[in-house]
Amino acid sequence: MEWNPETAQFLSQCFLNTLSLLPEPRRQAEKALAEASERPNYGLAVLHLVAEPSVDEQIRQSAAVNFKNHLKSRWAPSPPREPNVPALNPISDPEKELIKSLIVSLMLKSSPKIQSQLSEALAVIGKHDFPKAWQTLLPELVANLDSLTQANDYASVNGVLATINSLFKKFRYQFKTNELLLDLKYCLDNFAKPLLEVFKRTVNLIDQVVASGAANAASLKLYIESQRLCCRIFYSLNFQELPEFFEDHMDEWMIEFEKYLTVKYPVLEDTGDDGLAVVDGLHAAVCENIGLYMEKEEELFQKYLSGFVEAVWSLLLVSSASSSRERLTVTAIKFLTTVSTSVHHTLFERDDILEQICQSIVIPNVMLRDEDEELFDMNYIEFIRRDMEGSDLDTRRRIACELLKGIGMHYKEKVTAKVSLQINNCLGLFAQNPDANWKYKDCAIYLVVSLATKKAGGSSVSTDLVDVENFFGSVIVPELQSRDVNAFPMLKAGALKFFTMFRNQLSKTAAMALLPDVVHFLASDSNVVHSYAASCIEKLLLVKDDGTQSRYTAADISPFLLVLMTNLFIALEKPESEENQYIMKCIMRVLGAAEISRDVASACIAGLTNVLNRVCQNPKNPIFNHYLFESVAVLIRRACESDPSLISAFEGSLFPSLQMILANDVSEFFPYAFQLLAQLVELNRPPVPEHYVQIFEILLLPDSWKKSANVPALVRLLQAFLRKAPHELNQQGRLSNVLGIFSTLISSPSTDDQGFYVLNTVIENLGYDVISPFVGHIWVSLFNLLQHGRKGKFLKNLVIFMSLFLVKHGLQNLVVSMNAVQKDVFQTIVEQFWVPNLKLITGSVELKLTSVASTKLICESSTLLDSKVRGKMLDSVVTLLSRPEEERVLEEPDVPDFGETVGYNATFIHLYNAGKKEEDPLKEVNDPKQYLVASLANLAALSPGTYPQLIRENLEAANQAALFQLCSSYNLSIV
Repeated sequence: MEWNPETAQFLSQCFLNTLSLLPEPRRQAEKALAEASERPNYGLAVLHLVAEPSVDEQIRQSAAVNFKNHLKSRWAPSPPREPNVPALNPISDPEKELIKSLIVSLMLKSSPKIQSQLSEALAVIGKHDFPKAWQTLLPELVANLDSLTQANDYASVNGVLATINSLFKKFRYQFKTNELLLDLKYCLDNFAKPLLEVFKRTVNLIDQVVASGAANAASLKLYIESQRLCCRIFYSLNFQELPEFFEDHMDEWMIEFEKYLTVKYPVLEDTGDDGLAVVDGLHAAVCENIGLYMEKEEELFQKYLSGFVEAVWSLLLVSSASSSRERLTVTAIKFLTTVSTSVHHTLFERDDILEQICQSIVIPNVMLRDEDEELFDMNYIEFIRRDMEGSDLDTRRRIACELLKGIGMHYKEKVTAKVSLQINNCLGLFAQNPDANWKYKDCAIYLVVSLATKKAGGSSVSTDLVDVENFFGSVIVPELQSRDVNAFPMLKAGALKFFTMFRNQLSKTAAMALLPDVVHFLASDSNVVHSYAASCIEKLLLVKDDGTQSRYTAADISPFLLVLMTNLFIALEKPESEENQYIMKCIMRVLGAAEISRDVASACIAGLTNVLNRVCQNPKNPIFNHYLFESVAVLIRRACESDPSLISAFEGSLFPSLQMILANDVSEFFPYAFQLLAQLVELNRPPVPEHYVQIFEILLLPDSWKKSANVPALVRLLQAFLRKAPHELNQQGRLSNVLGIFSTLISSPSTDDQGFYVLNTVIENLGYDVISPFVGHIWVSLFNLLQHGRKGKFLKNLVIFMSLFLVKHGLQNLVVSMNAVQKDVFQTIVEQFWVPNLKLITGSVELKLTSVASTKLICESSTLLDSKVRGKMLDSVVTLLSRPEEERVLEEPDVPDFGETVGYNATFIHLYNAGKKEEDPLKEVNDPKQYLVASLANLAALSPGTYPQLIRENLEAANQAALFQLCSSYNLSIV
């Protein structure tokens, strides 16, 4: 795409139309731009448009955003997730070089909004090219920085510093590698000194402005922001380890850092939140820097410590009282927490200091604020994420408690006494006027819950602050027994959280007495309250005594099961809780624990299919949807296994929903739908109903297998059909289609294990007369892959397949069918692949199958295999049976074939409750060890002396001992 007036006009019109309020012009413009982006030099043309001063500012802003997104997708495009999706064309190298030569100067000349977009675009390039493939960037930025600071153009200075800050952020979060350290060294060599120079030059400018007494707020704001950015770059450059340059110049940095924490800037701080926020941003950045040095370079930092502690303390006393200064408060408390856990903890030893910490820092920050109430009411998901799920580490409430925990590491008794006193004070204030002072009770509950100690390796917590049973009875129970489920909802949520947290400590009698009250709270209008009630019930059902026995049984929840399920489904109809994952998880857990009567089953399947039909219209919450499908699966499993007559009723309810998923191409739900169908097929008794046969036809279409996310679920469904309706395979060429699916799956390393699952199910469920016409093609496919160097799990799967073939269809058929493809290939395969990979087999069923098959092979192949090969195979069998898995199998790097996260990025998610029972193809063999020694003893008796010699010559000494130990255990001998 050449830059000329026609291109300028075309792009300008397109970007103007993307801003249109009318959908059609906007769609047309977006389509035209998408097509244009495939052409060479598109990015360069858009950058020229951004640089064109005669074009309207709004159009240029839109172009700048497009340019940034174009670079994100095409500078170094990721390979497509799906095999049939074409890869994006990358930007050509010549175009990249031209963009890199223009972007810095253009960024510096642009207006703030465009500059921000170009700075982000530059960071995108830097992520891939800086520094190795863009050696000119940092020198160019440094040169511009020097001239801009000399010219006192701090708007542009801050643009450059923001860009450098983006480029250097990788040093904060990437793992330390030699490559990262080389990049860091380059940045330090080229920017450590210029950074200090800019910082000191700005220090002088700020000092001059303050000293003059006539500070200009706009200029001072730019200077303060510049120092904040310098501090963030300082943080990045020091994060991995303390560089020599910074150690040599520590005084110059630390003196100014302390000054910034103590000096006031009234022209900014006293004229509104905007100015105060700028100053607090610098304060917070300084706190992060000194916290970093405290963690990493405590000895060098020691001489500055007392001054910083005093400065931070003074700031905190002021900021804790203001709700708008959260970032500063959090970073300041983090710094004090770091000090409290260090060798300098004695700074917090005095009683008066602990008293002040509790009264002036902890309590003000733990008390609920207006913004907490607003979050509770307006964004319940975020509130719960912070409050219940522990993502609130960067909030005032949590970090204040972390400070107490830090001090408590060295002064536990003192902290316990002080906090217990504060808790009692809060409860006393609540008792004076419960309606007005309810926040004090919430504060008391929060302190107990947040300061509780979690026991290692479990969900139990403990506390020394209160007697749990007494506190529960006097403080929590009155809230839970309140008849008004909507009164003081934040207090109710706190009480439910306490019940949930201390569920292991509370007696079953106390908990059961309150469980109907918790069920009552499912009717609360507050999303947080009914979510916490659901979570409380769900967690109670997981409590185990002695680590194994469930404390709460089906009999415990039977008396109010119908009310519980009714309230759960009603909660799902509350505004904003239509896709509440805590409610749905509770439904899943209750269905897994309760005794499900026909009435409950009917009500639940109706409720679940209604929800399923609704979410099919627009799947939004993957976690909710996962629990929804798990709930359906557990209901099918538990209800239909106890009452098979329910299967047809469930099919009648579910089939329309599952057909809607397939017909409307709700691809996110395909893996779930196929797993549920497999579960239903497995529950049916042959013959399989006709409506399943129609699904079987869809299953055999090649198009069904194109999305990798569907493959494991489709394999599971195909296995279910092969087991329940093997005779159907013999009709209309279906077996040929199934084996075509096998060939497709086996050809890719990411799906070859799924291919073996299909093949093994065919071999296990069909007679040899049915499969024999196809066996030659199967061996050809497998041998070709062996020749192309397929290793790892493929070889283990091959051994499992050959073992299954042998035990199901006999050694003769195995040997003849293999040798028919290539003369004498059987011995080669056994020697080169079966014997060495046998000892790597894992899984109880697989271990039993392969060891029994290998034993059969040793005993039945004396004319087929020489004694050395049979001896080596026996050595492998003994290794397999006598040694623990961790000794036999080296850890392989786990490369996931399918996505491991619950999300809508074309991933397969396994349904735990729809999992199939593992089939044992050798039910007649109870003990593979006994089978081995009994078979060898019988065989040895026919030719005495042969097998002891074979054992001596081919088995490792440890395996010889292990084999004779097995013989002794079963009172058998090999003669």
